[in-house]
Amino acid sequence: MNKNIQQSSNAQGSSHELQRQLTNRHLQLVAIGGAIGTGLFMGSGKTIALAGPSILIIYMIIGTMFFFLMRGLGEILLSNLHYKSFIDMAHDLIGPSAGYYIGWSYWLGWVLVGIADLAAIINYLNFWLPDGTSFTPIGQALISAGCVLFVLAINLVTVRLFGEIEFWFALIKILAILGLIVIGGVMVFSHFQSPDGAVASFSNVWSHGGMFPKGGDGFLAGFQIALFAFVGVELIGTMAAETKDPEKNLPKAVNAIPTRIILFYVLALFIVMSVTPWNQIPADQSPFVSLFLHAGIPTSAIIMNLVVLSSVMSSMNSGVFSTSRMLFGLSRGQQAPQYLADLSKRAVPAKGLTFSCLFIMLGAVLQYFVPNTMEAFTLASSLTVILFISIWGMIMVCYIRYRKLRPELHAKSTFKMPGGVWMAYIVIAFLIFALVILSLETDTFNALKISPLWVIILGLTYQFVYKRRVKQHGAD
Repeated sequence: MNKNIQQSSNAQGSSHELQRQLTNRHLQLVAIGGAIGTGLFMGSGKTIALAGPSILIIYMIIGTMFFFLMRGLGEILLSNLHYKSFIDMAHDLIGPSAGYYIGWSYWLGWVLVGIADLAAIINYLNFWLPDGTSFTPIGQALISAGCVLFVLAINLVTVRLFGEIEFWFALIKILAILGLIVIGGVMVFSHFQSPDGAVASFSNVWSHGGMFPKGGDGFLAGFQIALFAFVGVELIGTMAAETKDPEKNLPKAVNAIPTRIILFYVLALFIVMSVTPWNQIPADQSPFVSLFLHAGIPTSAIIMNLVVLSSVMSSMNSGVFSTSRMLFGLSRGQQAPQYLADLSKRAVPAKGLTFSCLFIMLGAVLQYFVPNTMEAFTLASSLTVILFISIWGMIMVCYIRYRKLRPELHAKSTFKMPGGVWMAYIVIAFLIFALVILSLETDTFNALKISPLWVIILGLTYQFVYKRRVKQHGAD
């Protein structure tokens, strides 16, 4: 495997290889954009309904675990710049079956994110319709198909265009959340009174049943959708092969994670629940939009709705990018059809992009059969969280193996994971705890019950497809 990785790296200037076209500003903003997605803008409404103000504690706990997870991932990627993505890393440190599992599971996970994003887009577009009306199932399917084709067109041009689009998408999200924090803060300090008589105050956060109004069960149930909000934080791990000066830029992106979590999750939702008491925030609506509606400022609500729409498109754009890179890595390792490794003249895996978009397009079909957007969103997001928990766990297993097999690289590393191997075990224990939590809610438990089907499918295809291809063509 190392030989193949080395040969791939040596051909960096070739049109047959991914090109390092993403700059520091692209990486930083894409990393921030990965931490601010559909899960925060749409999913936090349901999480607040489940957990109340304790959502703030949930986000701080998850954010802490993800900081250590990303530090471990960053140390591994920087220890061997021949790694193009998670697949190379898992293949080399654990074995080909691990590379096969993590690659295809990450691909499916982002396909499901794309389907969840389509449900969110329809939900946000309903904001513009008259009260009591909604899009027909056919209308939902057509809108979904149009969104997928738009994202495909963006990704087919160049990776630099992807970086530019994501840069501006992320900048819009950042400015919108900062604007919300400032406006909400002004409303609190000026004791703004909404049309229904509620006065904006920091005490709104804890004066309606305390920090744990739904008890321990509500607190635990809030973890599921909160975890979905963090899907994408690891996205920079799929961009290693296309990032300029990774030794300098990757540590910057990883070390900024705690600040992003505190600012974009904890502080933003603290302000939201200060202006709008948590028990008045609709579960099926973005709390960022409902804040301005509750405050009687419909113009600002319209602007925020446009922002969350751009956020969803950003999430889908990142998902299509990452799935195509996973397919590229899998096919280079003979673990996917070889044509998916073909690059266009612009060094873009065009066939992989099209392949992924065809499967995300199934989300348009889902919109027809499951017109309830929150039901479709919950189903897709639950399956996504289960897949990503296993992927995050595999990253930590890779770190433990790296420490055992490459002690000399760890000794030379200038970007070591704090806590080392013991912290890796703590993160794995947290992820197992998160899987147990998924059994507490009916909808997430249903997703948990069907998830072993994916493992069976991968096991069968690995035995009968990949191993047969290796026998026919040979592999290191």
